[in-house]
Amino acid sequence: MSGTLVLVRHGQSEWNLKNLFTGWRDVDLTEQGTAEALAAGEKLKVRGLRFDIAYTSALKRAQKTCQLILDVVGQSNLETIRDQALNERDYGDLSGLNKDDARKKWGEEQVHIWRRSYDIAPPGGESLKDTGARVWPYYLHDVQPHVLRGETVLVAAHGNSLRALIMALDGKSGEEIVKLELGTGVPVIYKLNADSTVASKDVLEN
Repeated sequence: MSGTLVLVRHGQSEWNLKNLFTGWRDVDLTEQGTAEALAAGEKLKVRGLRFDIAYTSALKRAQKTCQLILDVVGQSNLETIRDQALNERDYGDLSGLNKDDARKKWGEEQVHIWRRSYDIAPPGGESLKDTGARVWPYYLHDVQPHVLRGETVLVAAHGNSLRALIMALDGKSGEEIVKLELGTGVPVIYKLNADSTVASKDVLEN
């Protein structure tokens, strides 16, 4: 028996648009972000997917994306679990700063290292490795059991929390995963075997 895991990065947020480091700051979707979430729902609806349970973070941009997808597929009242384990990577002292201003303050090379290295955290924040250390155990304990029972599970979260999951699911190295670009509102569909190995992966690009 194979189960289905659907991962969706939230639609464009207000701070994505403004080029700000967001992290755990709780900002809303833009009009475009809402449209991206609705489009993700339409793609999943066309596939005929029906979810048994949904998971999202403690941040409203992911929560709204999750709800909009469920509305489109006709499952507005589906049980949805919210947990900060699925939150975006915490950018610490960078949170709220314009990325160009951060480069002026710390230098382009240093900001690039904080953004694109696997295990080097910005001051007061998390590295991608740190993010994975909270995301992966939560997935294994709470999310994966549903998939292994043959259920279809939606996870609406963030670029880095989803990178941490994809790193483990795809068997990617730290160097490989930091290069992975996840589009906003783009569903990634995994079919998992009963032994938790990946049977197939499908990315529903725009």
